[in-house]
Amino acid sequence: MRILLLGGTGEARALAARLHPDVGVISSLAGRVPDPALPVGDVRIGGFGGPQGLRRWLSENPVDAVIDATHPFAATMTATAAQVCADTGVPHLVLVRPAWPTDGAIVVRSDRDAARAVREHRFTRVFVTSGRSSLPAFTDVDAWFLIRVVTPPEQRVLPRRHELLLSRGPYHLEGERNLLRHHRIDALVTKNSGGRMTRAKLDAAAELNIPVIMVDRPALPPGVTTVSTVAEAVDWVSSLRG
Repeated sequence: MRILLLGGTGEARALAARLHPDVGVISSLAGRVPDPALPVGDVRIGGFGGPQGLRRWLSENPVDAVIDATHPFAATMTATAAQVCADTGVPHLVLVRPAWPTDGAIVVRSDRDAARAVREHRFTRVFVTSGRSSLPAFTDVDAWFLIRVVTPPEQRVLPRRHELLLSRGPYHLEGERNLLRHHRIDALVTKNSGGRMTRAKLDAAAELNIPVIMVDRPALPPGVTTVSTVAEAVDWVSSLRG
């Protein structure tokens, strides 16, 4: 049995390890992060080139199923996989990590809405952990930003007043608490990525009564089969094997 595993997340690596070596796993990584943590098994790096590219790849590399364990905000890849698998009849599963609770958070639909919330609430020292792609929304906001990213963004997308922090999780409560205090942060901007690796910033913000602006997840394509744990994904693969 061969599985195309759309990965790049901790859940994807854990799933590859659980399936290997009984199932042939081909993990596909987007290639946006230098020196990524690699899963066990075969790995391909780089995009497919949209629905036509993925359809072509599947015709040239037949697999028994596709499992999408990408980041919850990888909406384009998720939509592409759902469309192509539906068209071609390839069994398809989406492994979605549970979202964080949003109690007390300022929940917004987009990065631009997050920037608007910073303006409307007149926050002045903002910790942004929503990724490089979100930064253009904040370039014209009159505030100081602590921006934490894995890889350096282009200078043109950075707010005028900022400090760049290059870092990769996991993060822990004491470190996040000290970071917020040291920089006198009065608001946290994040995406509802879920998971434990970066959850500590929310716990630290709650302890310090710092408001959280949280970008809500994009909706999943209609009709897709989903699970929320690696164990459930393993069971789904087992059901395909009979």
